[in-house]
Amino acid sequence: MKKKILVIEDEPQIALGLSDALAFEGFEVFTADTGKLGLSLAKQVRPNAIVLDLMLPDDNGFRVCEELRTFDRLVPILMLTARASEADKIRGLEMGADDYVTKPFSVGELIARMRAIFRRADRSPDLPDTFRVGDAQVNLAAQSIARGSSSEQLSFYEVGILRLLSERKGEPVSRDEILQKVWGLEAGPTNRTVDNFIVKLRRKLERSPEKPEHILTVYGFGYKLVAD
Repeated sequence: MKKKILVIEDEPQIALGLSDALAFEGFEVFTADTGKLGLSLAKQVRPNAIVLDLMLPDDNGFRVCEELRTFDRLVPILMLTARASEADKIRGLEMGADDYVTKPFSVGELIARMRAIFRRADRSPDLPDTFRVGDAQVNLAAQSIARGSSSEQLSFYEVGILRLLSERKGEPVSRDEILQKVWGLEAGPTNRTVDNFIVKLRRKLERSPEKPEHILTVYGFGYKLVAD
């Protein structure tokens, strides 16, 4: 069956270009030009991924993203933003977006990210889906981290990073490799995507995110996972 992608974008040229390119790649595409219509379609068609513009005529993408997460916590959401500030990008991630693409963007890059998403979703993991990191229980299948009676939900990309780091437990993994294997992207000199997601993961996994004990920085290179 074709993977379903919902594009929530009010600029007709961008929406049409994305729709045509994604359909050409074999995806089934649904489009909405307002946040309200996008939320309605998301509930109806249950897409496998969502492309969400930050600036919409009836609402902003932050609130739409937050609303999407109230009824589907796991669908990958890629946010389109014309804003270049790191604070806006991080806010989008905090609201529940899994990734962001800054306008103007390459359609080829966005499609590469989609294909990477679905490759990881379809592959059979070599490692168990559950493992312990310190006093936390990680469940990749359920996309969650539990500690005692509390539980945190993991986003699609957080699962990808944890899976890769756990496969190479104790070994440094470069930012470039994480970006390529988790996002399907080539590294760029100003790409902070990996670092932003590591910050989010540490908040969920570490007892003291400012002094991490398990997801450690290998300065000038990348990160490694230290676990029992």
